[in-house]
Amino acid sequence: QVQLVESGGGSVQAGGSLRLSCAASGYTYIMGWFRQAPGKEREGVAAIYTGTGTTYYADSVKGRFTISQDNAKNTVYLQMNSLKPEDTAMYYCAAHTERRTVPPLSRTRYNYWGQGTQVTVSS
Repeated sequence: QVQLVESGGGSVQAGGSLRLSCAASGYTYIMGWFRQAPGKEREGVAAIYTGTGTTYYADSVKGRFTISQDNAKNTVYLQMNSLKPEDTAMYYCAAHTERRTVPPLSRTRYNYWGQGTQVTVSS
């Protein structure tokens, strides 16, 4: 079992920045960030293979968000810059401990989930 604990959400004005953190209690093969706005499906935002550092991003956040990791702390970060009101959502950290042939931004790629942290961007 891997437990994930997110932190760093909050409220910010459009154009501002926030950094989310996700600490894992053990080994992970891949970690990702997802978000879900009210009435919408949960969507993949960014992912990182923890062994290689290879990253993936949704088109909607490319150039604005950066996923990174601190392997010594089993922690993944999501730096969010140039935030827009449409980025408002609950953000979830996710992880899996094994290699799988499922796209990294697909919900089905992950079997461990954090409880979420709210991000609100006002115009």
